[in-house]
Amino acid sequence: MADGSTIEWTEATWNPTTGCDRISPGCDNCYALKLSKRLKAMGQRKYQSDGDPRTSGPGFGLTIHEDSLNIPRRWKAPRTIFVNSMSDLFHAKVPISFVQQVFETMEECPQHTFQVLTKRARRLRRLSSKLTWPPNVWIGTSVEDQNQLDRVDDLRHVPAAVRFLSCEPLLGPLDGLDLDGIDWVIAGGESGPASRPVDLRWVTGIRDTCVQSEVPFFFKQWGGRTPKAGGRDLEGRTWDDMPKVTAAS
Repeated sequence: MADGSTIEWTEATWNPTTGCDRISPGCDNCYALKLSKRLKAMGQRKYQSDGDPRTSGPGFGLTIHEDSLNIPRRWKAPRTIFVNSMSDLFHAKVPISFVQQVFETMEECPQHTFQVLTKRARRLRRLSSKLTWPPNVWIGTSVEDQNQLDRVDDLRHVPAAVRFLSCEPLLGPLDGLDLDGIDWVIAGGESGPASRPVDLRWVTGIRDTCVQSEVPFFFKQWGGRTPKAGGRDLEGRTWDDMPKVTAAS
């Protein structure tokens, strides 16, 4: 976790769980997996990279950190917090009881805004009726290509104050993207030595859909070898739109 973040659309990160497994092509160059390997080399064994033979690709062992549940309570000044930057709260190995504890912590910290992002939108939808949904919890799903549009339909059924999409790393066009019930869209290219290129038309297609639907659009990066290699300019301007929602005081 970090009180402070280089991610442009958040201010801090909080990881009540760490570890994940590949679920779709957007996972192929996972930064969390790479970071876990560096942490392992530094001796931080709780991030041990052990994979999961039951999945279709690499991963690193999912670990629940009950001792981290109180961290947001200790941050008194309001923050926008990205939940589980090193994991997925709706991974099948995370018990519903622990997911509920995470939501209880978020409910008890109304000074903060929590951004929860998952690729497992189907499990999110199934569990949503068993969770409380305070107004300071935003929930999003990753949509990196056309094959993941079903996640948007699942997200629409979740009663969060803000529902958002993270189209990053964007790996293809999202033709036919329906933003009904969606409050915010982030898009961006992939970064790192093995980054896959992003096409201008894919990005402008999403932007234009957002503009037509009056949905805030945030363009995070073009990507490249480093996150800032390609900059953030999109046809002469930056796009930093955020949802018009704040945490309760």
